[in-house]
Amino acid sequence: MQPIWNKIIKIVPLWIAPNLLTFSGFVMILFNYFLISFYDWDYTASGTSPGRVPTWVWLFSAFTTFCAYALDSIDGKHARRTQSSTPLGELFDHGLDSWATSIFVLSFFSVCSRDNGKTGVSVYTMYIYLSIVLFNFMCSHWEKYNTGVLFLPWGYDISQVVLIAAYLLTGTVGVEVWQKPLLFGYYITDVLVILLIGFSLFLSFPQTLYNIHRAHLKKTLKNDSLYEGLLPLVSPLLLFVLLTVWVVLSPSNILAKQPRLFLWMVGVAFSNVICKVIVCQMSSTRPEPLHWFLLPLALLVCAAVSGLLGPAEEAALGILSALLTAAHLHYGLCVGRQLSEHLNIYIFSLKKRVQE
Repeated sequence: MQPIWNKIIKIVPLWIAPNLLTFSGFVMILFNYFLISFYDWDYTASGTSPGRVPTWVWLFSAFTTFCAYALDSIDGKHARRTQSSTPLGELFDHGLDSWATSIFVLSFFSVCSRDNGKTGVSVYTMYIYLSIVLFNFMCSHWEKYNTGVLFLPWGYDISQVVLIAAYLLTGTVGVEVWQKPLLFGYYITDVLVILLIGFSLFLSFPQTLYNIHRAHLKKTLKNDSLYEGLLPLVSPLLLFVLLTVWVVLSPSNILAKQPRLFLWMVGVAFSNVICKVIVCQMSSTRPEPLHWFLLPLALLVCAAVSGLLGPAEEAALGILSALLTAAHLHYGLCVGRQLSEHLNIYIFSLKKRVQE
């Protein structure tokens, strides 16, 4: 894709801050997610109610996905072009990516629809699919935490191209294309899930382990201790365990009742946990063993699976999702403001701060 990005970067005015490109791409992804959610809150529009989502929405989704993909690919080039590369820009880019990763996936689920007995993907498959994607993202930054190098395989580029193609296909042919067997009785969604698991288990994760092992042999690891090296994985893994316990043991089958809200909460929680790992990796500091999100989540999961919440489980999920989202936004704003003051720069402008 580099030839395309090299042409696009030439039309970006030099006075635009790189962070503005990054943020614009994220806003487009977020707007597209809320637009799809408006028409398809429960992930059934493409299955039981074809046509509920207008054709223009799918075409608009392809457009916004491409724009976000392009802006995310040229923001670093633009930073080097304007000589404005900063740690704030790196954190801003990776931090928003950690959230956008889940939003991309949640938007795509509306294309393939949830299981309706004949076609579609079960909500449990959606949860596993999202978890695998977030696991891959986490592994990339865990690798950088240990090696100091962020190695990104072609999986990201492939996923973006597949997303854009899926939206274009849905907009031009219709959602019915996802409800017809592709080959040997397998649907397109089945093929995509198999490819995702295959890429993750046999390409992405082994590559991460290989890169860390190679750094160990070259004695270039940033952390000599096995404990220190594995520490960033503790909170994400505990988070996954707690969420999985809730999904499996929920008396009201919370994931089936509120799939969009639950998966949104999963994405926000993972994003905040990963953001703190990114901060530690950039500042060469030790991550906290247990993220504070784990405590309220553990209490809520215990109350839910024990039946203590009863019919209030959905309301509790809504409150937790709102609180985690607010806490994540607050964290991002505080870190951005502190870094901009420390580096004497503005987040969305190339002008220097006037020191008081």
